[in-house]
Amino acid sequence: MAKNYLAVYSEQLATDIELLCQKIKAPSNTVFQIRKSSSSVYANIREANYGQSKADMLSKFEIALKECSETEGWLQLLFNTNSIDEETFKRHRNLCGRIRRMLIASCKTLKAGLM
Repeated sequence: MAKNYLAVYSEQLATDIELLCQKIKAPSNTVFQIRKSSSSVYANIREANYGQSKADMLSKFEIALKECSETEGWLQLLFNTNSIDEETFKRHRNLCGRIRRMLIASCKTLKAGLM
């Protein structure tokens, strides 16, 4: 069976962000928001794998894409406020970028199949 890298990377992102949130000093709202957005990426990708239709799968992937972008924004804010260092920021931003590119490609493929 082929490995589902999108699921693997989204799980890694959600896990890494949760662990990061447990140790950083940042406003509680910011920590809550990045936890929420990163776990939503993971949850929506998991749900998409069992979508009721291709349209449902596409919808879940599009939600995950928006949440991935939001996670990148919160990472930028944490970096800008010195809550995380540059290495941590780049590592997580790069993972978000990888997931985002995979989601964009998946959405394009699904949209083409629905036409």
